[in-house]
Amino acid sequence: MKKLFQILGFLFASFIIYGGVNHFLKPDFYLPFVPDFLPYARPIVYVSGIFEIVFGAAYFIPQFRTTGAWGILLLMLAFLPLHIMDVLIDAPAIGSKTAAYVRLPVQLLFIALSWKMKEMAKSDT
Repeated sequence: MKKLFQILGFLFASFIIYGGVNHFLKPDFYLPFVPDFLPYARPIVYVSGIFEIVFGAAYFIPQFRTTGAWGILLLMLAFLPLHIMDVLIDAPAIGSKTAAYVRLPVQLLFIALSWKMKEMAKSDT
């Protein structure tokens, strides 16, 4: 079981890096996800992309794996209110109410996986 979670952790860290890179390649896709009450939406998209790339990459480096796992967990927790807001509003940023309803439990799974990554990274040290 430990090997499975190790593989999932590396796959998820890769997914996080991919998402971070896409913040730069397709920033307009991410702009609707930034709440209207936050100023400087485009810089927020870029900064969150930087964090995703840095924490995802850190997870691959044994000396920084715990930091990377903590960072990914904190990002997943920080993004949770956005997913909740998407479920509650009439026009979700993700596109449809169905997508918003699916994405929220997926985000909870990402949080659980991030927690497991953090715990495994801690036990590796």
